[in-house]
Amino acid sequence: MNLPAAGTAPLWVQTLKVTTAEQTHAFGAALAEVLRAGDLLVLTGELGAGKTTFTQGLGEGLGVREGIISPTFVLVRIHPNLPDGPRPGGPDLVHVDAYRLGSASEIDDIDLENTLDSAVTVVEWGRDRVEHLSESRLEVELHLSLIHI
Repeated sequence: MNLPAAGTAPLWVQTLKVTTAEQTHAFGAALAEVLRAGDLLVLTGELGAGKTTFTQGLGEGLGVREGIISPTFVLVRIHPNLPDGPRPGGPDLVHVDAYRLGSASEIDDIDLENTLDSAVTVVEWGRDRVEHLSESRLEVELHLSLIHI
């Protein structure tokens, strides 16, 4: 998925309506089927919109270790791919919460470059903070009742 540089319009926008946490989780799981190592997802949305629920579904679909919770206080959690999961040998999931980070330079301080090529990286609250990491990214905007892609 190729999106243009920050400040320009995306190549395409898709709006999906989900009305439950279960649907948000299921969407994440379904999307995981097409994701590969090196993919960057930027999640945006107000508190309680479902960013972590979406990421839990994504992790399930990727076949990573269970127990995905918001990395608010640790900033980054790495969930390894399980050899007996649905995608043995697939990518790990790197889950980042950039809410308390104020700039792209603070993102650089947590050293995501080391795992970016070998994992699927999900950054909650990443808008205007992680665009420099990859020209190709999927930006997912969650609202209490809608997901915009």
